Amino acid sequence: MTIAMVASEANPLCKTGGLADVIGSLSHELCVMGEDCFVVLPFYKCIKDNSFIRVKRVGNYDVFLSWRRQNADIFTCEVNGVTYYLISNDYYFNRESLYGYDDDGERFAFFTLAAWQIFGLLGKKPDIIHVHDWQVGMLPVLIRERSMSDPFLKDAKLVLTLHNEAFKGYLDRYFLNHFYGLSDEIFDDGRVRFDGMVSTLKAAIVYCDAVVAVSPNHAKELLTPGDSMRLDGVLSICGPRFRGIVNGVDTTEFDPKTDPLIARNFSVKTSRAGKEVCRKKLLDTLDLDVTDDGPVFGLVSRLTYQKGINLALTVGEELLRKGCILAILGSGEAELEEAFERLRERYPKTCGIYRGYNNQLAHDIYSGADFFLMPSLFEPCGIGQMIALRYGTLPICRSVGGLKDTVIGYNGRNEDTANGFLFEDYTCEALAAACTKALAVFCDARRMRKLIANAITADHSWRNSAQEYLSVYHSLTK
Repeated sequence: MTIAMVASEANPLCKTGGLADVIGSLSHELCVMGEDCFVVLPFYKCIKDNSFIRVKRVGNYDVFLSWRRQNADIFTCEVNGVTYYLISNDYYFNRESLYGYDDDGERFAFFTLAAWQIFGLLGKKPDIIHVHDWQVGMLPVLIRERSMSDPFLKDAKLVLTLHNEAFKGYLDRYFLNHFYGLSDEIFDDGRVRFDGMVSTLKAAIVYCDAVVAVSPNHAKELLTPGDSMRLDGVLSICGPRFRGIVNGVDTTEFDPKTDPLIARNFSVKTSRAGKEVCRKKLLDTLDLDVTDDGPVFGLVSRLTYQKGINLALTVGEELLRKGCILAILGSGEAELEEAFERLRERYPKTCGIYRGYNNQLAHDIYSGADFFLMPSLFEPCGIGQMIALRYGTLPICRSVGGLKDTVIGYNGRNEDTANGFLFEDYTCEALAAACTKALAVFCDARRMRKLIANAITADHSWRNSAQEYLSVYHSLTK
C-alpha cells in the first residue's frame, strides 16, 4: 500500500511539538511493516541548516495562488528508513520559525497547492493521502473538487488526524478562490464555513474519508459540547468515519535497558537498584541536599494552564511540606515560571527547577523520579505519561483524553494491573487526594514494586498504533 503523509513538521527534521513525533514515528513504523510510506514537508530553514541531512533535487514546478506565481523546488532525503519529499520556496520557508507569522495562511496555502501537484512529478499514485491538522486541511478539498479526473489522485482515499483542534485554520472567504481557486459554493453551503470564515480544519473533517483523534477517549470528548472546542456538531455527523487511535511512544529512544542518557540501565528485575542510581544522579544534577528517602515527584511539561500547572504548584508545596522532593523541567507562561522559582526559594533543598528544555535532564527525571505529575486540564493524547511508564515512574494524571487511555489508575484493589494514579475533577483537592494515594503505595514496598513492574511492561509502542491505522486504511481501500 502506498501512503503519503502530508504535514507541516516531522521529527527528526523539524519539530515544535507532538505532531512531529507522530509523523516521524508512525511513518517509520509503517515502513518497517513493509508499507510504501513517504512524507511531504515544507523545506524549512532549520532543515537546510542541518548538515547531517543530505538532500537531492528531484524537480520543480510553478504554483499559482491567483495572480501570484511561486516556484516549488522539490528535494528528497531519507531519514530513519523514511523517504521525505521537501517543498522548497525561500519566500515562504526560509525563516527562523515554522509558524507564528502573519502570512501563515498564505504560506500553507502555497504548501498545500504544491503538495497537491507533487504526485504527478514523482509518478506516485497513493492509495492513502493522510493529512494532519489545519495547515494542510484544504488538500482533501482540492483533490475532491479539482482532481476528479487526475489519474494520480482520483482513487486516493483521504484520512485526517486531529492533533490540536484548538487551531482551526481560519481564512476570510475571499481566499477560498484567491488562494485555492475554489468556488464560493462550498462556503455558502457550509462545507468549509465555521464561525463565518473558512476553516481549513473543518474542511478536512468534511472532505476526508476517515477522521482520527489521537486517543479513543479524546474522540469521545470531541463529541461532547463542553470538551470539543465547538467541533462536536461537525464531528457528530461523521458517524463511523470518526474514531480514536492512541499515539505511541518511541520505544528505541525511551528504553531503560539501553538508554545511554540515564545513570544506570535497568529492566523490570533490576529496576529497584537502577532507579536508585538514577535518583541520585537526578538529585545531584538539580543540586538538591536531600537527607531522607522521601519520594521524588517529577514534572516535564510546558508550564501552561492547560497542563494543570496551577494545580501542580499548589499541591507541590503541600508535598514539599510533607518531606517529598520536586524535580521540575519546563518553560511557558511567565507567571507560572516565576511561581516555581519562588517555590524553590522557599524549599531550596528539596525543590529543583530547570526553566527551559534539557533533554538530558528530561531522561534523568523520567528514570530517577518515583512519580510523574500530569494534571492536565485537557490532553488529547499526551506522551510524557507513556515515557514515564517505560521507566517505572508512576504517572499521576487527570482522567482526560489519552491519559485515561494509557494509565490504569490504582484503586486499592487492582494492583495486578494498575500502573499509576488517576483523578477526575480539575481541582487541587482531587490532585492532592491522588498524591496521598501514591504516597500510601510508596510506603508499601511490595505494592510499589508491583506497580512499577506493571508500568515498565505496559506496551505503548508505535507498532500497535500503526497497526490500527493500517486497519483504517484497509477498510477504505478494500
